[in-house]
Amino acid sequence: MIDNSSIESLKNSIDIVDVVGSFIELRKAGANYKANCPFHGEQTPSFVVSPSKQIYHCFGCGVGGDSIKFVMELEKLSYPESIEKLASMHNFSLTYTQGSSDYSDAKRILEAIGQWYVKTLDQHSTARAYLLERGISQNSIERFEIGYVPKGQEVMAFLQSALLPLPQAVEAGVIAQSDNGQGFYARLVERITFPIYSPSGSVVGFGGRTISNHPAKYINSPQTKLFNKSRLLYGYHLAKESIYKSKQIIICEGYLDVVMFHQAGFTQAVAGMGTALTSEHLPMLRKGDPKVILAYDGDKAGMAAALKASEMLSIAGFDGGVVLFPDGQDPADLIANGQSDKVAELLRDVKALIPFVLEKKASEYNLHDPLDKERAFGVVKQYLDSLSPIVKDAYISVAATCLGLSPSFFGQTSTVEHVEESFGQSKDNLELLCVLKTLLEYPNLVDNVLNVVDTSIFKNYEGLFNLLLKGEFAHPSLVGLSIDETVKVMTEENLHQSLISMLTLYYKMKLQHIPRYEDMPMSKKVFLIKKIKFDILPRLKKGELVALDSNY
Repeated sequence: MIDNSSIESLKNSIDIVDVVGSFIELRKAGANYKANCPFHGEQTPSFVVSPSKQIYHCFGCGVGGDSIKFVMELEKLSYPESIEKLASMHNFSLTYTQGSSDYSDAKRILEAIGQWYVKTLDQHSTARAYLLERGISQNSIERFEIGYVPKGQEVMAFLQSALLPLPQAVEAGVIAQSDNGQGFYARLVERITFPIYSPSGSVVGFGGRTISNHPAKYINSPQTKLFNKSRLLYGYHLAKESIYKSKQIIICEGYLDVVMFHQAGFTQAVAGMGTALTSEHLPMLRKGDPKVILAYDGDKAGMAAALKASEMLSIAGFDGGVVLFPDGQDPADLIANGQSDKVAELLRDVKALIPFVLEKKASEYNLHDPLDKERAFGVVKQYLDSLSPIVKDAYISVAATCLGLSPSFFGQTSTVEHVEESFGQSKDNLELLCVLKTLLEYPNLVDNVLNVVDTSIFKNYEGLFNLLLKGEFAHPSLVGLSIDETVKVMTEENLHQSLISMLTLYYKMKLQHIPRYEDMPMSKKVFLIKKIKFDILPRLKKGELVALDSNY
C-alpha cells in the first residue's frame, strides 16, 4: 500500500494546471484556465481549471475534482494507479507501507536496462562506428545516453543476472511474452537505443535504430502505463529550458536530427517518435507559449507531414513556420557536413504556417482548369473558415492571390462577437450567486444571512443554498460556483447591501401578489400592504435589515 503521508506530499508537489495540461490543451482565461471538456463533446469551452483552488470543473457535464480524480476519470485508473501515474509523470518517489508497485518496478527496470544499453555500446565497435560516421560526438552520445541493445538472449541474461522481475519487464515494454505463453523475448535487439524521457526527466521507454538492415528502420517501446508516444516528444526533457528561454521550439522528424540539432547549438529541438504530430501533442507544445518551427525533410513525405502539422497548429492558434530542407538532405546531414550556418539561415527564413498551408493547398490543383480551380477554392475556403475571424480576415488577400481570385469571393470581412460566458443569468440571479459564493468562501457569515432570510429567497438556487448549509462543499455544483470567475466574492458591506436589495425586491413583489390572494380577508390584505409600504420598505431604504416574514 502507498503510505498516506507520501500521497499528501505528492499532492502538495504537483500543480493541477501542469497535470491537466499534460493531457488536454488549456487556454488562460483570467485567473483560471479553460478547455473543451475531455469527458463530453462540446464546441464551446466549459471546462475550467482553477490553479488557486487546485480543482477542475466542467459547467457542461458537471464533472469535477482534483488532479488525482482527473487522471482516474480520463485514464480509467483506480485511485492507487492514478497516484502512481502522477508520481511517475512528476518523477516523484512514493513510499509504500509494504511491497512496491508495477510503476516503481517498471521505472527501476527501465533505468537499469538503459544503463546496460549505454555500457554495451562501448563494447560494440560497429554501433559506435555508425554513430561517428553520422557525425555524432562523444559528448552527444553521453548527453542523450545513446546505447546499444545486443541479441535477445543477452537481454534475457542481463535481466535474470540483475534479478529484475520478468513480468514487470513486460509491463515496462522491455520484453514480451511468447505467443505460446511459454517464454519471453526482447522487443529491441541489435539496435542503437535512444532513451525516451517524460518532460519531468523520468525514463519511460526506448527507441531503437537498426544497423543490421532490418526492414523496420526504427522501433519504439510499446504503449505502456508509462509510455504513450502520442503525448511525448523526444528530447523535450533536455530542450524545455531552451524552449522557455528562446520562446521557440523546433520540431524535426527523428532522433538523430534532435541529437545533431542540439550538438550544433539548437537546443530547443525535439521530435515525434515515428508518428505525425497530433492534437495530443498540443498541450506540451503550448507550454511556455513558444513559436513552433517545423523542420522537416524536403521530400514528399516530409512535405505531407509539414502540411498536416501546419494546418493543425494554425487552426489551434499557434504562431510559427515551416522550413523544408532542400535536395533530399535532412538537418542531421547538413550539420554533420559542417553546414550549421546554412541550417541557422534556413531557420531564420521560415515560411509562416498559414501562407504555407494556403500555397500548398492551392498547388495541389490545376488553377488553369476552371473546375479544378473551383475545387481548390472550396478547400482553401474551408481551411480559412476554421481560423479565428480576425486571422481569417487578415489572410483572405493571401488566399485570393494564391488562387488568382478576387478577395470578394471569400465574402465580407469578418467581425468578432464578444460573448460573455457565465451561467447566463440575469443581473438579479447573478447577485444571488454572488451571495452564495461569498457564503461558500466565508461560512461564518451564514448565520448572519439566516437571521434575516430563509432558503426560499434564493429561488432557483434554493437547492444550492441547502447544499451549502449541509456542508457538501465537494458537490459539483458548489465546486463549479467556487471557480466561476463571473461570480464575485462580496465584502461584508456589499453582502449587507445585497441582502437589503433581495429583501426589498421580495416585499415589492409581495405588494403585487397580496391583492390576488383569494383566501385572505380584505382587512388582512390592507394591514399587510400598509405594513410593507409604511414600515418595512422605509426601514430597508435606511439600510436596516428587516427579517423576512414568510407570513406575508
